Amino acid sequence: MNWTRVVFLCCLAAVALLALLREGEGAAVRSPRAAGPEVKEGLKKRVFMKEADASSFFKKRAKRSPKTQGEINVENRQRLSADERRREYYEEQRNEFENYVEEEQDEQQERTREQVEQWRQWHYDGLDPSYHYQRYNI
Repeated sequence: MNWTRVVFLCCLAAVALLALLREGEGAAVRSPRAAGPEVKEGLKKRVFMKEADASSFFKKRAKRSPKTQGEINVENRQRLSADERRREYYEEQRNEFENYVEEEQDEQQERTREQVEQWRQWHYDGLDPSYHYQRYNI
């Protein structure tokens, strides 16, 4: 019994509050009664459009409607420019990798040449050209 009275009073307070707020003006929206007729006409012009414009607007924006040739051309240009940027990016990456590989190979060849030169100097026996490389098989 006690809970039913509490619920009833809460509902009554909510209805009274809603009735009061409905009559009040919001901070962001002016009431139509306060605006003059010239303001109302300007709002109508900005909000409403002619019937022919509205039907063509919805025809162009429908999900299943075919795209116009201009829209297709714009999409193709965007796709082609994206493909070109992607191609340039991968070409630049490939060039950088090729340069890196070439430098690594040059460094490896230089190290190998230095090691061979050191080996020859270490094993040189005073004969020029060295006897070891001039041995004949009999």
